[in-house]
Amino acid sequence: MAASSGSMGSMQKTSARLLSLLSLLQARRNWPGALLAGRLDVSPRTLRRDVDRLRELGYPVVAVKGPDGGYRLDAGTRLPPLLFDDEQAVALTVALRTATSSGAGIEDGAARALATLRQVMPAHLRHRIDALRVTAVERSPSRADSGVLMTLGAAVRAHEVLRLDYTPPTPPRPAGTGEDALPPPRRVQPHHLVTRGGRWYLVAWDLERDDWRVFRADRITPRTPTGPRFTPRELPGGDVAAFVTGRFRGRDHSPEWPCRGDVVLHLPAAAVSAHAPDGTVEELGPDRCRLSLGSWSWPALAAAIGVFDTEIEVIGPPALKEAFALLAHRCARAARSAPTVPDPAADVSCDD
Repeated sequence: MAASSGSMGSMQKTSARLLSLLSLLQARRNWPGALLAGRLDVSPRTLRRDVDRLRELGYPVVAVKGPDGGYRLDAGTRLPPLLFDDEQAVALTVALRTATSSGAGIEDGAARALATLRQVMPAHLRHRIDALRVTAVERSPSRADSGVLMTLGAAVRAHEVLRLDYTPPTPPRPAGTGEDALPPPRRVQPHHLVTRGGRWYLVAWDLERDDWRVFRADRITPRTPTGPRFTPRELPGGDVAAFVTGRFRGRDHSPEWPCRGDVVLHLPAAAVSAHAPDGTVEELGPDRCRLSLGSWSWPALAAAIGVFDTEIEVIGPPALKEAFALLAHRCARAARSAPTVPDPAADVSCDD
């Protein structure tokens, strides 16, 4: 019985070492043999035996020639048994459970993958992931077809001109009837596939408009086949995240808001900063603070500041004061056209 227990312990130790070896090979492309053996705290001979065991399991571990020698995990022709350490398994579980808010249309596939992963997990890990409950508070406002995303991603990777039909927010009414009335397909050079705010977007050079465009993926219908290969262009600014943010904020190449102003609010800084994540809040006293905020237009900026139920002192610029005056006139006209005027002393607060 003692020998059997010792043999079982040796097997578990070897299995744990194989898992560690596989995890290291996945984390780095080339591993010098001496460095890999040192990380595992084994001899070079034991390392060679462990590499042979991984090969028998189907993992294509390739010996790297050179002064130091070493090993590399190549892509295989078949899927070998998947091994994850505890941290990898938990990370994969979180990723699969939050996939419902990705906007990629993979909810069903993610649920099936999670169920498959759970079935092959050891009991202690199964208990950990069962205790992990993830609720997506903000779901994607639109769902892009996973097949469309795969097509767009392939065109981006291959640098191939893409023909696509694009549905604008309000489709123009065709002048005639029949197929001739439909707009021709767009021809673009796809450069980046990005996600922002739960939506997927394609950043591409529009060949007809000779300019950069950002297309919503859920409005794209790709046409096949794709066109010829192209040489990628340099994106203005070189940062795709800054470029997309700038487009949404009304600027071509800068992530900064085109309109920015400063006001003093008669509220504690903590009460304001919680509702102004894009702004800068400076405490001026227990019940006063300075807020610097940006928006895509001056009226929009004034309206955003107006949501704070307090007195407002405009520091500048003058365009922000003019925007407040414009909104005041509009609100006054709206109040005069209302059928009834509420009592100012009435409680108009909203309950959750």
